[in-house]
Amino acid sequence: MKSFGFAEFLLRGDVSSIKKDLIARHLRLTDGESTRIWQVYEQYAVEMSKISGAKTAILQEYSRAYDTLTAEQADDLIRRWLDTAVEPAKLRQQFAGIFRKVLPGKKAATFLQLERRISLMMDVQISSGLPLAQNEA
Repeated sequence: MKSFGFAEFLLRGDVSSIKKDLIARHLRLTDGESTRIWQVYEQYAVEMSKISGAKTAILQEYSRAYDTLTAEQADDLIRRWLDTAVEPAKLRQQFAGIFRKVLPGKKAATFLQLERRISLMMDVQISSGLPLAQNEA
């Protein structure tokens, strides 16, 4: 069985506090803006953690089946993984308007840019750490 621990760590809900810290360091907010944005962010993080939970479950299943993975299992797992890949974008679209209501235009755009960049970096780390389904010959 391959180790999928780092990928699972990146998908855990407590990583949202790391994301929040990184965003806070790069976004200059007034006290009022800070209060409003982090209230909304907490709601967003709860919803994002549900998506991450689904991804983690798929990773765990992949990890357990890796050494004996059939073509059908691989097809099912990748289909489900791809289905979960679109969910964060849908959630960002849903929350973008809310973030724009609590922050002025440029700050809302910067916030969304930072959140997306951090998420992309995490996705790269997760993807690059996963062994390919095809066993090496």
